Amino acid sequence: MNIEQIFKNNQNWVNEKLGTDPNYFKNLSNGQSPEILYIGCSDSRVTAEEIMGAKPGEAFVMRNISNMVSNLDLSAMSVINYAVSVLKVNHIVVCGHYGCGGVKAAMQSKDLGILNPWLRNIRDVYRLHRDELKDITDEEQKYRRLVELNVQEQCVNVIKTADVQLAARNRNLNVHGWVMDMETGKLIDLKIDFDKVLKGIMEIYHLD
Repeated sequence: MNIEQIFKNNQNWVNEKLGTDPNYFKNLSNGQSPEILYIGCSDSRVTAEEIMGAKPGEAFVMRNISNMVSNLDLSAMSVINYAVSVLKVNHIVVCGHYGCGGVKAAMQSKDLGILNPWLRNIRDVYRLHRDELKDITDEEQKYRRLVELNVQEQCVNVIKTADVQLAARNRNLNVHGWVMDMETGKLIDLKIDFDKVLKGIMEIYHLD
């Protein structure tokens, strides 16, 4: 896809929307009230709105390498704060995907320059779950399981934030962990038991 084609595609999209609803863009410009904050991977094959079938205005989206949520990442913390406290989303989804290059890179002992501190977060996930992962002898299955565990740990990082804790108590905000299977295109709900995962650690992260 070249740059000129992008603008042609955009004009076709505009024409299609106006043909269906002459006020489409006028209504869209009036504001947003999404139900979902979607935190996903920057991988070009995984487009958030398309895989969910979401229309403009229905999902607030943040993407980065390997769908990470670090408390030191001001971008991620700002997105969560705005989505929860201003937009009042009711659901936060962390969505990983099988075939994630960032997760695979974190499994390898290579110096990747500026990516090292970012991937170290995933290596920390590996360390936390080393006992489970070391028992998986099939490398592909181990890779897929690390993708799932990374989603789980990023969900935990979401839950640690003050904005999310407050919204969960006051208006039942929900956090979800999903994975997209690249080979089938299907979204998989990991159905994470957060009560079990957080048992024993939430007393450390609980905020009044």
